[in-house]
Amino acid sequence: MAVVGFIGLGRMGSGMASRLQACGHAVQVFNRTPARAAALVAGGARPCPTPREACAGAAAVLVMVADDLASRAVWLGPHGALAGLDAGAFAIECSTLSHDWVLELSARAGEAGLRYLDAPVTGLPEQAAGGELTLLVGARPDDLDAARPLLAAVSREIVHFGPAGAGTAYKLLVNLLGAVQIASAAEAMALAERAGLDPTQAAAAIGSGQAASPQVIRNTRRMAENQHAHPVNFTPQLRLKDIRYALALARKLGLGTPFGTLAAAWFDALCAQAPVGINESAIIDVARTQRPEQPDTLPCRGE
Repeated sequence: MAVVGFIGLGRMGSGMASRLQACGHAVQVFNRTPARAAALVAGGARPCPTPREACAGAAAVLVMVADDLASRAVWLGPHGALAGLDAGAFAIECSTLSHDWVLELSARAGEAGLRYLDAPVTGLPEQAAGGELTLLVGARPDDLDAARPLLAAVSREIVHFGPAGAGTAYKLLVNLLGAVQIASAAEAMALAERAGLDPTQAAAAIGSGQAASPQVIRNTRRMAENQHAHPVNFTPQLRLKDIRYALALARKLGLGTPFGTLAAAWFDALCAQAPVGINESAIIDVARTQRPEQPDTLPCRGE
């Protein structure tokens, strides 16, 4: 078993750190709000006042924070994780971040002699706590192979997409797809309401039909119930952040994203009007306020 640093103890990070602890690793934790570490500390984790100290003597550090700003804050500087890791240690970034920052972080980690894994995750908080996440990895094959025994504690599947940055590229595109699915599902549910259909029946039928996906099923059920407060699986703010990172990647690659751009506008509107701490399924409230713009006069091809 290894000494492992863990930085970022939100809903996902707390579950991942507890799994590492349950698998016998000696876990050293840092979180900007120390109180969130209380349960882990009670179970034997060592609380640390800085990211650097959480990495002292560690064979690896895993980071799970909200965005680029938080990631930069915990990795860089004299008290950051990069300053605390010994050469040869694993630097594992599990957050969903911008592609540009991931590439920069990978380069900085390499300069420090570290083995960097770009490893954003997919799954819900309960899957994090159960060690059942899917890791979307960008890394050198030999570095990934060496890290697999450690990663097994938090994951049921590891998908290797290529070098550093590849895992993030996939995570951003799939989260963009999820945003479009959720927004279009909200549009469909708003239409069902206006048409006088029973929302619960409509959601059940959607969930058993060809338009279904885990995102659509989970969110249409909550839309039908108007239940967006608990549990909060994913907030509109985090979804909008991911959309913006995905759109930035598309722009960098010279690709237009009309559906993603519209989803961004909807989630931006939701963030402006909704309280913090609700689930992203509340996007139904934006769908309910839409007004028809113009009749559909576009002819079908061949007419």
